[in-house]
Amino acid sequence: MSDTHTFEATVRWPADPAQKLPPDPAFSRNAVLGSPGHADVPGSSPTVFGGEATRYNPEELVAMALAHCHMLTYLALAAKKRVAVIAYEDHASVVLGKDPALGKMKILSGQLRPKVTVAKGTNLDDARAMHAKAHEHCFVANSVNFPVDNAPEILEG
Repeated sequence: MSDTHTFEATVRWPADPAQKLPPDPAFSRNAVLGSPGHADVPGSSPTVFGGEATRYNPEELVAMALAHCHMLTYLALAAKKRVAVIAYEDHASVVLGKDPALGKMKILSGQLRPKVTVAKGTNLDDARAMHAKAHEHCFVANSVNFPVDNAPEILEG
């Protein structure tokens, strides 16, 4: 298998031909996000910046990418170590703010809160320790320039 892989995405704007366009100050931030062979994703900016709350914003997508990558890495480690995972849920967040050093808005930090249920009899310390290893090997976490904290909860099911 190759060490490099290319992934494609599309962004189409305007999402609707009837939406307002610049220079109107109320121009629509709505777009359609996609990738070949996948369902479209409704995108916008955060509501604080004039977007629609019913559509995903880039900051939410970053939080989702971090959480999803961590989960997939954790599950791969669990399969390798033969740990039976029954359920996995995460409530991830990112903090957007002004970086004082740059004077620009950026994502300052991320927080993962995975709640993992493992089979009865599983060594819970081992299941918890796998989160550190998953974080170390998560492609997305390794690609961002802000800290990502991981506060896992392990339950026996």
